[in-house]
Amino acid sequence: MDMEIKFGKDGLVPAIAQEANTGVVLMQAYMNQEAFDKTLETGYAHYYSRARQKLWKKGETSGNVQEIVSVSLDCDCDCVLLKVKQTGPACHTGEYSCFFNQVQENEKIANSSMMYELYDLIADRKVHPKEGSYTNYLFEKGIDKILKKVGEESAEVIIASKNPGTDELRYEAADLIYHLLVLMNEKGLTLGELFGELQNRR
Repeated sequence: MDMEIKFGKDGLVPAIAQEANTGVVLMQAYMNQEAFDKTLETGYAHYYSRARQKLWKKGETSGNVQEIVSVSLDCDCDCVLLKVKQTGPACHTGEYSCFFNQVQENEKIANSSMMYELYDLIADRKVHPKEGSYTNYLFEKGIDKILKKVGEESAEVIIASKNPGTDELRYEAADLIYHLLVLMNEKGLTLGELFGELQNRR
């Protein structure tokens, strides 16, 4: 690499993690040289904890790892941008992104990332079961139960479409999309692959 990172006096450089598929900014942390090198070497995000004074791999305890898609430096080479595939929520609070304290929001743009957030939440439930979770109930029952629910919700969308207004259709369509995302997770089909297929049909 021709570019040289400009670490601060403390030996650290800020690093921003961004979901590669949606563009959602997930978190901001710090890297030292070892964390940067480890990230490139392993293909998973590593950071330096200022509080614990040690190197740490994102998701080493929670399982919410960040698989690296690309690593870039800004124009001054004093900030790192990681584009990643995020497993589960990125924030220690359980939120998908650490930047959930919204001051202002463009609803149209925000909605475009909602599908990815829901897909990732379903994927996280599969890896980290939660007691009382309906999603986990579906995974536990297996593919036949999931397929049955997709069929039922499809029929309910059809029935709702025959009735006046859109309230019932909106509700049933949301149910169908949710169950389709569960099915996709069960079969290992990603949203990127689905959207790629739709893009090819344009």
